[in-house]
This record gives sequence, C-alpha cells and structure tokens, in this order.
Amino acid sequence: MFTFPSIKNKELSAVEALSQAQYIAFSPFIFQSTVALKELGILANIEHAGKKGITVTDLAQQCELTQYGLKVLLDFAVSIGILDKNNNNYQLSKVGYFLQNDEMSQVNFDFNQHFCYQGLEHLTDAIKTGKPEGLKVFGQWKTLYPALTSLPEKVSKSWFDFDHFYSDQAFDEALTIVFKDKPKSLLDIGGNTGRWSLKCLNHDQDVDVVIMDLSQQLKVASQSISDAGFSHRFTAFPCNMLDANQTLYQGADAIWMSQFLDCFSPKEILTILAKVKQVMLPDTRLYIMETFTDRQKFEAANFSLNATSLYFSCFANGNSRMYESPDMIELIKQAGLTINKQIDNIGLGHTILVCQA
Repeated sequence: MFTFPSIKNKELSAVEALSQAQYIAFSPFIFQSTVALKELGILANIEHAGKKGITVTDLAQQCELTQYGLKVLLDFAVSIGILDKNNNNYQLSKVGYFLQNDEMSQVNFDFNQHFCYQGLEHLTDAIKTGKPEGLKVFGQWKTLYPALTSLPEKVSKSWFDFDHFYSDQAFDEALTIVFKDKPKSLLDIGGNTGRWSLKCLNHDQDVDVVIMDLSQQLKVASQSISDAGFSHRFTAFPCNMLDANQTLYQGADAIWMSQFLDCFSPKEILTILAKVKQVMLPDTRLYIMETFTDRQKFEAANFSLNATSLYFSCFANGNSRMYESPDMIELIKQAGLTINKQIDNIGLGHTILVCQA
C-alpha cells in the first residue's frame, strides 16, 4: 500500500521522501479514481461482499462495467490503500471502510468533489491577487457569502453539509457554556441558516434571539425559525459587518460568533471586534467559537484545517484562513476585549473564548 508517511519530513529517508513526492504528483488521480469507485457503486458492492471479497468477474456483472475499466480502478485502489486483494478477491481496507461509512470523511469528500475541485485550478491566481478566483466557476461574485443561496443545488448542499457538520458536533456542549449565566437575549452574529439560534430557542424558552447576517442568509434562517414556531422570540437584523456605516444591534446579554471570524482577514477581524465592543454592556459576554490549527489533538485535524485555509483563499474571499489561537487572541486584545476563559476540545476540535469589554 502506497500512502503518505506518518512520520515528520525531517525523519524521512530519501526513498520515503521520493515516494511521497510521487503521491503528491499523482494526487488528482487518487481523488478522481475514488470518485469513480464511489459513483459507479464499486465500493458499495465490494463492501456488500464482506470479508470473503469479490472477484473482478462478479463485480463487473454487478456494476455493469467492462473488466478492463473495472480492473484499472481496482489495481490503483489497491495501490493507494482503499482496497485489499487476497486470492483474486477484492475487499475494502480500513481506509475504504471509512470512505464509505464515516460521516466526516463523506462530508469532506463531497465538499471537495462538488464545491472545490474544479475551482482549485485557480488557486495560484487567488494567491497572487488576494481574491477568490476559484469562485468564478460558479458565477461572478466578489465573495462567496452572498452567493451561497444561488449556487447549484448539489454544490450548495455539499457546502452547507461541510459547514454544519463541524459546528453541529460542538453545539450541544456549547449550549451549556453559554446558558450557564442565563442570558435573556442572545445576538448571533453570522448566524447563517439559523441552526445555532434554533438550538438556543429550543434550549431556553425565555431567551430572545437576534441573528445579524447578510439578508440572503437571513431569509433561510427566518423561514426555519418560523417553521419551528419561534418567530415571537426571534428578530432578523440585516447586517454587513464590513460596511463602515453599518449600525449593529445593541442590548444583548450574550453575543455569539461561531466559525465567523475565520471568514475575515486580521484587519477585518479587528474592525469587527471593535464594532462589537461598542455595543457590549459591562455584563455582556462575547463567545467566540473557532477551530484553531494549534489546538487540535490529531494531526489529521491540523492537516484538514490548513487545507480549509486554501478554500478561504480560493473561494471565500481571498484573504481569510483558519487561524492559530495566539493570532486570534492578540486581535481580541487589540480590540480592547478581555478574555475571561478559554475552553478547548469542544466537539471535534473547537475552542470557545469567553470575552468581556
């Protein structure tokens, strides 16, 4: 099986380093062949065969494919560790099993297949210009966020599934942190489709919630909250946080920003935090939830977050990224805010910073 070595680069032998170089050189074939294995039903049929495995002949009949086309995919899948081959029978490896059954792997795969793959060709230009050049494969927008509700259905679904998966894993634990102090009003900045706000409205029957976001996102959130029967405790507040003339909502006991600040450059983050500070009362608590690259327990999580930074460069706005915690903490301090508490390892690797003015 040919895979990335798990040891650090400085410990690689020349042969291992050369092998990794070839893996990188042929990485588009790794991804696209896996797309074919999944979409043609090959992995599903091999999994159904169980530990016994399945021959090329039987698999070709089940998938209605030629043995030639099937065999080139199978041989490569064995090379990259997705399949095992024993006595001419093919079986899923552990890697293949996770590609088929692990929700995180499926969400990441679909996000890259449907949303990222085509536009990544323009990453070099995005790095040069500081603009999301890959976004033009979907249409003419300056940034991604106004476009989210206008993307093709499959593209939009994969983006939202990716975005929601990681935050959803953290929300239940975050609720206990935010509502420990019994806020009567909560301001959700960058509330997107309203999933967190719905959680809050369900969690506490006395809390009133305001979402500040772009008008396009507020339409979706407002409809979801209305359908759930919470309109009487909800306010939609259209807002562009980068508009110098924008007035922010005032008077909330708690302010929530989940995976929001990573959508902006350091300069923009500082501007946003300074604006938020102006509408905070002495007892207002600001909860910032982010996935910091240096706060991850697993190497794969750090790898995924650094890859996601390239998504921000190529598609989102060209100037944001996943941050290290010291960089974000420094911006918070520069904005005149005090960090009272830092809580790590929430969900799949989130950190919550609890701040006051």
